[in-house]
Amino acid sequence: MPWLRIFSGIVAIALAMGMILLGGWYFTIGFCVIVYLGQLELFQLVKAKGMVPATKSTMFVSQLLLITATISPTLTDAVFPIAGTFICFYLLFQPKIATIADIGASILGLLYGGYLPGYWVRLRVGLTETSSLARDATVAATNLPSSGYWSNFSINLSHLPAGLSTTLLAFSCIWAADIGAYTFGKFFGRTRLSMISPKKTVEGAIFGLVSSIAVGIVGAWYLNWPCWQLSGMMLGVIIGVASLLGDLTESLMKRDAGVKDSGQLIPGHGGILDRTDSYVFTAPLVYYFVTLLLPLLPSTL
Repeated sequence: MPWLRIFSGIVAIALAMGMILLGGWYFTIGFCVIVYLGQLELFQLVKAKGMVPATKSTMFVSQLLLITATISPTLTDAVFPIAGTFICFYLLFQPKIATIADIGASILGLLYGGYLPGYWVRLRVGLTETSSLARDATVAATNLPSSGYWSNFSINLSHLPAGLSTTLLAFSCIWAADIGAYTFGKFFGRTRLSMISPKKTVEGAIFGLVSSIAVGIVGAWYLNWPCWQLSGMMLGVIIGVASLLGDLTESLMKRDAGVKDSGQLIPGHGGILDRTDSYVFTAPLVYYFVTLLLPLLPSTL
């Protein structure tokens, strides 16, 4: 099982790297598939609790959110409440009278499964060229980003489109946090972190956070971010904490539904949600850190 877990993990990372490097619609289509499969698992958990969400409608408008994030990122914030309104209206006309739980589960599926992951599309595929951040060429990290695929090979990551380099750095921090927490916790973990997920330990969580910070600092230095020591540490902390809380949130939903894994799609890992839970809450935090907070930092300490 450990070797199967390692192999499937390598395949998953390779697929993710392919999506990130290609960018543009390649990245969006890949995310559409991931969101679709993840929402299937999420609604299976919900239905196990006896709720009847607007499954098809929610999954449809979630795909629209991802497409909108590619075409016009700022428009996504307008589409989201409209989509939520449409879902509530849809539930009004079902043969079985919907409950508060049905409405809540549907909106959760839209937020958790569609809107929040869409921030990765915003980050990688990018802001419009007319954006004030895109015009600011003095800060590489805020010159967001490439709207198409990366076609010119360069070993210097700081020369890549900022959307690509920033997404690579963010994903690397998540991977470092997950691998660090799992490895260190497995061999040295002694103190249980939470009853929600008994296998997680305080020692593993701390090492995962430290790993994320280390990768964040190195990446910020390499990409020549302003005040790279502070900005890298801040990014590492944000991702390390958010990815852990995302993992615990998905564990809470599985515990409530009475299942061990959200699915069996990935050998040795479980379902899509089991592997992507660390990415859900990190997406908007990374996006707004890069686009709003990073430009405010001084160039040096």
